[in-house]
Amino acid sequence: MFKLLVDTSNAAASNGQGNMVVTLLTTILPIVLMVVIFYFLLIRPEKKRSKKMKEMLDNLQVADEVVTTGGIIGRVLSVKEDTVLIETGSDRTRLRVLRSSIAENRTVHDDVS
Repeated sequence: MFKLLVDTSNAAASNGQGNMVVTLLTTILPIVLMVVIFYFLLIRPEKKRSKKMKEMLDNLQVADEVVTTGGIIGRVLSVKEDTVLIETGSDRTRLRVLRSSIAENRTVHDDVS
């Protein structure tokens, strides 16, 4: 990259000051454009997803029906700082899972604000 800029500036110096600006812009503009495209296609949507996931995990309540990342479906019995106790199936099996392993909350809450 540095060699490209040096070659560009040497070529622009021989052609004049006006050409140097144009050459520098045509070199840097595609890079800036790629950064902007990456931001809007990759970084921004991922930030939105992680914010939504954090909000869902913070709002877990007792009696919510949740799905873990392993595909286990259960009802929340208790919520602690970093773990959640869920009950699965009709045989009432209880599992303690990490809060971060909850993938989805299937319970719809009425937001009364």
